[in-house]
Amino acid sequence: MRRRRAIFLDVDGTFADRGVVPAGHVTAVRAARAAGHLVLLCTGRPRSMLPERILEAGFDGFVAAAGGYVEVAGEVLVDRRFPAALAARVVEVLDTHDVAYVLEAPDALYGPVGIDERLRSLLSGQLGGDDEQEGPVDILRALRMSADLTGASFGKVTMFDSPVPIALLGTTLGEEVGVLPSSIPGMGDSAGELFLTGVHKAAGMAVVAEHLGVAQHDTVAFGDGLNDLEMLQYAGVGVAIEGADPRVLAVSDRTARGPGEEGLADAFAALGLL
Repeated sequence: MRRRRAIFLDVDGTFADRGVVPAGHVTAVRAARAAGHLVLLCTGRPRSMLPERILEAGFDGFVAAAGGYVEVAGEVLVDRRFPAALAARVVEVLDTHDVAYVLEAPDALYGPVGIDERLRSLLSGQLGGDDEQEGPVDILRALRMSADLTGASFGKVTMFDSPVPIALLGTTLGEEVGVLPSSIPGMGDSAGELFLTGVHKAAGMAVVAEHLGVAQHDTVAFGDGLNDLEMLQYAGVGVAIEGADPRVLAVSDRTARGPGEEGLADAFAALGLL
């Protein structure tokens, strides 16, 4: 009998290109599920930043917020947030340094007043998918702005422009907080992510595998960014997208073409997932 496998897909740069999902990827996901496999998104995006046009292929669940949020068949298994005191400290440090940031939660994104205009300027044409609206559409649609965010509850932070090195911000916040460069193409050294130490995509995958009764060697993962390293290492088969960071390619078992060439369709076929 065909082995049931759990397939985990990074979104940006893997399943979608600038927020647009190619038709071949939709077809491949549906065919893999029809063949009896499980397909889940495994993304740095929070649940609130997964619009219907990305979800229309149909998925068995989500590992979102880079492992901080896990949902399977509508059941939330993990929803890890920054402790209140640490969350307030993060906001204080970011505001002190005039960092352009959003706080990411499953229900919404939270940012300081005026961040929408800063993001439109910084990210025009990025993370969109709506030709009639300029800027980072998926972020702006989920965004809630407030003059006081010290009481906000969130699981991850994305920094889009920092006047100080993001590594220094991490050092200031201490060992409880990890720092990664931005996974958004072209953002440079002034952009990145803040996350709770120990939270990563592989941890979310392990929760899913245990919940669904899928062995680790029956997991397949596709990714292209540095926040995909643990995911690709954990998977029974780790597939990196061609042109990914050399560190990502080094931990993968094989490669696939990018979403612009509908690379997942060929990769699913080559792995016998269809």
